Formats: sequence, C-alpha cells, structure tokens
Amino acid sequence: MDFQGKVVVVTGGASGIGAAMVRKFAALGAQTCVADLDMDAAQALADHVGGMAMRCDVTSEGDIIAMCNGVTATLGPIDVFVSNAGLGRGQPSHAASATNETWMLNWNVHVMAHVYAARALLPQMIERGSGYFVNVASAAGLLNQIGDAAYSATKHAAVSFAESLAISHGNDGIGVSVLCPQYVATPLIDLSDADAAHHVSLMTADDVAQSTIDGITGKQFRILSHPVVSEYVKARALDPDGWLEGMRRLKAKAERELGQAGIKDFYKLV
Repeated sequence: MDFQGKVVVVTGGASGIGAAMVRKFAALGAQTCVADLDMDAAQALADHVGGMAMRCDVTSEGDIIAMCNGVTATLGPIDVFVSNAGLGRGQPSHAASATNETWMLNWNVHVMAHVYAARALLPQMIERGSGYFVNVASAAGLLNQIGDAAYSATKHAAVSFAESLAISHGNDGIGVSVLCPQYVATPLIDLSDADAAHHVSLMTADDVAQSTIDGITGKQFRILSHPVVSEYVKARALDPDGWLEGMRRLKAKAERELGQAGIKDFYKLV
C-alpha cells in the first residue's frame, strides 16, 4: 500500500506502539489522527507529525463514532483504522481472581472497541470498495499470558474477530491485519528502548511499528513482529498438552527465580 495521502487513525496513539505507528505512517506521507484519552500527549504528537488529535474513549461506541465522523469531516474518508488501545492489569491471585470490572474493561477495550470501529466504518468502506483494519491483539491471543487470564481471553477474542472481518469482507476490498507482538518495551509494562537493548526477547515500539507497515504493505493477515512466536504457535498446535506443561514449567521458573509470575516479568525468561 502507498500511504501517501491516506487517512490513518490510530487509537491509543499517544504513546508506545501507537505513537510509533503514527510517526511511521506520517513519515510515509499519511494524514494521521492520534486518538487517545490523553489529549495533551496526543496533541503534542499530532503537532510534531503534522496530524490531528482527538480524544477518544474506545470503550464508548459514541466516542468512536464521533471520532470517525470528525476525522472524515476534517481529513476525508478513513483509509486505515488501527485499533491499538489496550491495557494489562494482571490478576491478584488465581486465574478467576480479577474483578468483574477488570474483566469487562478488558473485554470492552480489547474486543468491543474493534467491533465499534468496524461497525462505524464498514458501510462506507464496502461502498467504496476499499479500506483497511489493523487490530492490535498480542502473542497472548495466539498463546497465553501467564498471570492475566482476562488479558489472554480477550486477546484471543480479538484475533477471532479480526478473522471474521477478513473472511466476511475480503471480497469487498477490505484488508485486515491482526498484530500479535510478544514483549515490547512500552509504558504498558514499564519498559523503555534502553531495556530492549539488554533483552533479546524485547522489541522496541519502532520495530513493531515497522513490522506493521511491512505487514500492511504485504497484505499479511497475521503480523508477528517477534518471529519466534510462529514457532510457539506451531508447538501449541502439534502438542497442546505438552505446550501446557511447558507453560506450567515457565510459571514455576518465574516464581522460583523472580519470586513471582507477574505479566511484566516473563520477558526476562523467554
């Protein structure tokens, strides 16, 4: 895809992977919208790249509709929509210990936000025979995240919804990619690019953003910024029970060597 002049929206675009994507798209000539709850950071980035910023709570369908309408009125029809906003809170103890509020927040951010965006944009994209969705999931959506059942379950759902979009609307001229990164040095896990330089399992947000650009250009559905994830996925498919046992061993190793099995610690072991 030639991004010159294309209208690109990135939710959760003010920091981390989202901000890196905004910078990459803008450098390729796209007209960008930084959509985020943090308007100060969103506006600062938009000013830097020559784009626009809009406040958007992705758990609100009304906010997403209003944001899409605002972008369309200002920049023109949206060509690429990147549903990137996400969160990771972990679980207090056992796999079902997170509160209902936490489970529903994960569901609304990781799944319904993607549904709301598709619902808002698909009719016009289908009518003009073009458009692209990038739904940011996680390697946890193909595998699992030890220590956060709500995150894992909703990221699996995000992958499934992206598949439904691709199956249902590929013949309508709609492109779909699902990004499934493993560990990325971002504020989500309290890490920076400096940390990535010291851990082979960590990638920078810029690296992941470039993988995304390459994936869209190549019309690739599943974008794996961390190549090793494909090997894990194959192992899981070939021997599900063996894979589960390996994950249990990894959890035990984290507890033994790190004193905990928190979601922000496993990059040190994989």
